[in-house]
Amino acid sequence: MGGRNGRRERRKKRRDRSQNVDQTVNLCHDSQYVELRKWLNKRGFNSKSLIPAHFSNTGRGLMTTKAIPVGGLVVSLPESCLMTSQTVLSSYLGKYIKRWKPSVSPVLALCVFLISERHLGAGSQWKPYIDVLPKTYTCPVYFSDDVISLLPGDLHNKALDQRGRVLELFSSSLPFFRSLQPLFKRPVDEIFTHDALRWAWCSVNTRTVYMERPQTQYLSREQDVYALAPYLDLLNHCALVQVDAGFSQETRCYEIRSRQGCRKFQQAFICYGPHDNQKLLLEYGFVALGNPHSVVYVDPSDLQLCLSGAVQQFAQKLLFLKQYDFLANLTFGLDGASWRLMTVLRLLSLKPDQYSCWKGVLLGAAVSQDREEWSVHLARMLCQYLGDENTKALQRLSVLKQEAGAAVREQLAVVECLRLEAQGILGHSQQVLKNLQEEAPPSDVSLPT
Repeated sequence: MGGRNGRRERRKKRRDRSQNVDQTVNLCHDSQYVELRKWLNKRGFNSKSLIPAHFSNTGRGLMTTKAIPVGGLVVSLPESCLMTSQTVLSSYLGKYIKRWKPSVSPVLALCVFLISERHLGAGSQWKPYIDVLPKTYTCPVYFSDDVISLLPGDLHNKALDQRGRVLELFSSSLPFFRSLQPLFKRPVDEIFTHDALRWAWCSVNTRTVYMERPQTQYLSREQDVYALAPYLDLLNHCALVQVDAGFSQETRCYEIRSRQGCRKFQQAFICYGPHDNQKLLLEYGFVALGNPHSVVYVDPSDLQLCLSGAVQQFAQKLLFLKQYDFLANLTFGLDGASWRLMTVLRLLSLKPDQYSCWKGVLLGAAVSQDREEWSVHLARMLCQYLGDENTKALQRLSVLKQEAGAAVREQLAVVECLRLEAQGILGHSQQVLKNLQEEAPPSDVSLPT
């Protein structure tokens, strides 16, 4: 029996391994990665412990070729491989940037260099790296009005702001772009387009690592902390992974060490930070499945539209909450409404003659059993309202998908992931709140509708 069970178990393990292999496609023989490795080798990067691969759940990433121990080095990229503001100032662009007033920002300097190097094509010293950069991004700065309209509340406003900032950066930089005409045969207006700047800005915003550099008189006073790190920037994000990352003055390399280790032939991850999926979508253009930091945000406009008719003195209470900075970071999670949201709802549930309790409620004080019931009921109303809005957005999204081209469908897929996640979170929250109501002692309070 033991032998048969052992063989069965071994067959199962082999089958599981074969299924995992099917989900991972080795990319190290693709010509663009072959050229990238050759280019990196010439600049001093010789590590073979990570190889590029395509993973079914995360897309392009890096796979280990050997086990990485706890505290072990994941990757060490020499300074000569990094693209920083110093790279730009030392290049053919340097003299133009140094004499331009007002000084350009470190981010704009990197953007201009990326656009120039992409335009140079085969003549670019950075061609192998430029070739593996994404040709487009799913960050909101690329979204049309129709796609942005599908984003929830505050994220919708931030997406519009992001798009506006990039457009403003383009408009304000046109005189500087035109000063670069002596470097190019083609008109610079055909090279430094809004689309080109958008691509470069997303490349910098989504792919740079944090690396402080000393201030220079040739760039604006904004923090100079951006470094593009070829190959290293193929590492994908996982919220559960812990790493130590930074530039080593001793080795003159940007190093990443794993706090947990990583098994052989597994995807190596880093963590971009404890971000929820709205933040990840806004800044990086993706949604992480199973993100432990995921929440659904409640905006003041949601409170207004959903609860103003059920709450006495709603306007005055909302003003009070605003004065005490209590209208930010109101959320629903898998465990229900957050403490901050319930505190707001407790205050909204107070009767007019309970004004003296308002400050106490903000400090966490309970008022009475009937006010607790009201606040839970308000939470259920709000949760249902957000769920209905989410369903409507998914319905509109489904219609848009039918007529969209490939690029827009890719954008819609990211928004759909965010909305489906919100649907799940709100469903869990609704059940948690329902359980709270059912477990509460009965009372004669008349609940709002």
